[in-house]
Amino acid sequence: MEDFLILWFIIVAVVVVLAAVFFRYVPLGLWINARASGAAVRIISLIGMRFRRISPQKIVNAYIKARKAGLDVSTDMLETHFLAGGNVERVINALISAKQASINLSFTTACAIDLAGRDVLQAVQMSVLPKVIETPPVAAIAQDGIELRAKARITVRTNIERLVGGAGEETIIARVGEGIVTTIGSSNTHKAVLENPDLISQTVLNKGLDKGTAYEILSIDIADVDVGRNIGAQLQMDQAEADRRIAQAKAEERRAMAVAHEQEMKAAVQEMRAKVVEAEAQVPLAMAEALREGKLGVMDYYQMQNTIADTEMRTGIAKATTPAMESNQPLDEAIRKSPKK
Repeated sequence: MEDFLILWFIIVAVVVVLAAVFFRYVPLGLWINARASGAAVRIISLIGMRFRRISPQKIVNAYIKARKAGLDVSTDMLETHFLAGGNVERVINALISAKQASINLSFTTACAIDLAGRDVLQAVQMSVLPKVIETPPVAAIAQDGIELRAKARITVRTNIERLVGGAGEETIIARVGEGIVTTIGSSNTHKAVLENPDLISQTVLNKGLDKGTAYEILSIDIADVDVGRNIGAQLQMDQAEADRRIAQAKAEERRAMAVAHEQEMKAAVQEMRAKVVEAEAQVPLAMAEALREGKLGVMDYYQMQNTIADTEMRTGIAKATTPAMESNQPLDEAIRKSPKK
């Protein structure tokens, strides 16, 4: 009896283990759900998904959703995209949205967009409902030197055909900013831009800035235009300041040269004075030498000394009488004008 019970327990344990293994690798409930939804999946395919480490839940749910929406996809296609690292559910949702919006989007294109790292569902939604991109303030200078800062709102729609390999929003913003700078820079005055901001929109929109991007530009609207600094006047002030500094430097250079020249002249005068003093010091020696040699007599020497003394006396008298003569001029004038008796 005991042996029978032991055998019974062993059989039950084996059955439980086999059942656990069976339900682990054979998702019977998922198979029933698929058949009940009208999207039958072979049980062997579900077992194969388990061995290939694919989530049968994601594949079957996406397959049921696709079949209900009337999409022509198979579980093998879904498995391939899943193994490639794609988001199966997002691709199916995008295909359903595209079909309802009458957008031509194939499963292959949707998978390529998803594997490229873009949100294919958001791309489809942007094709139906355009997106508004607001640019940061773009500074530009008109030809009259006034700075203007403009902000633009760009309405774009996804271009499904160019979504793979097309440039993103950053390129659109950069190209629009470049167009704003070009338009403002070509304006004669900043007043023309302020009076007609639509000129910027029309000029930028006509440039075909959406070429090579994943978007189609529907409109460009200038949201705000602010007046900035007077760059032209600032540049003129800077140039005038630079010219003043250059002129000041040149004047300082000329002054330094004049000071150096003056110092050279002073040195030359001092050198000449030194030579004169040296020459005067040689005069007595020369006269003594002439007296010794008999070339100059004693009477000649005394006559020269008298001449020098007489010259000095006349010079002293002239210096002493000149102020007195000047001071007596009013008196002489009065005597000449007085009546004669």
